[in-house]
Amino acid sequence: MIVPDQHAVPVALVTGGAVRIGRALALALAGDGLDVVIHCRNNRVAAEDTAQQIRDLGRRAWTVSGALEGADAAGAVFRKALEEASRIDVLLNNAALFSQGTLTETTAAALEAAWQVNALAPILLTQAFAAHIRGRGPETSGVVINLLDQRIAGRPTGNLAYTLSKQALAYFTRRAAAELAPQIRINAIAPGPVLPPPVGAPRERAGAVPLGRRPTEQDIVDAALYLIRARAVTGQILFVDGGQHLAGG
Repeated sequence: MIVPDQHAVPVALVTGGAVRIGRALALALAGDGLDVVIHCRNNRVAAEDTAQQIRDLGRRAWTVSGALEGADAAGAVFRKALEEASRIDVLLNNAALFSQGTLTETTAAALEAAWQVNALAPILLTQAFAAHIRGRGPETSGVVINLLDQRIAGRPTGNLAYTLSKQALAYFTRRAAAELAPQIRINAIAPGPVLPPPVGAPRERAGAVPLGRRPTEQDIVDAALYLIRARAVTGQILFVDGGQHLAGG
């Protein structure tokens, strides 16, 4: 069980926690002894279903909904989570917006949308989380994990807006880890091709995987649990991609 302090069960906030990798992370954290706040944009049915599965494990769960675009959107989501759970000890910035487009094809709107959801929202959520942790006193500790993408190690060609926003979040991970230590640890996971895209979402070839094995949801979960427990680790990006980032393309 992960216990940032000795006085209460820790609580995790998982953005985009209703479906796919976010759901797997939320359930895994509950299985490891945390209570969980599940954020969704508008899929409240899936969020409540995930929450009920967590309650069936004997843990508490709450749901909050809301878009992440806008000057105060991330702050509003964090405030809702605090209203429900009263405390947040672990923040998983999982929600993301994926898009395709080369430099020639990418519009200002696509760049702005990717920046708002994939970079700015996690930055503002981390800012709110840091203020919350520090406000609870110097003995309180917190953990942030940002979900990136192995594409950050390559060249943003066919996914310019998306990759640039994830590269910005990678840079932020390292800078924020240095600024917020020792009270808050910040790390990131850069997955490879874990799940096929949802129905109707953009599709592309997964590409070569040097290890000959694509990562699974369980691999991402294992990485997250490790980073939450690893008290001597901060500012790190853990690639969970079967070695794809080694190709650099």
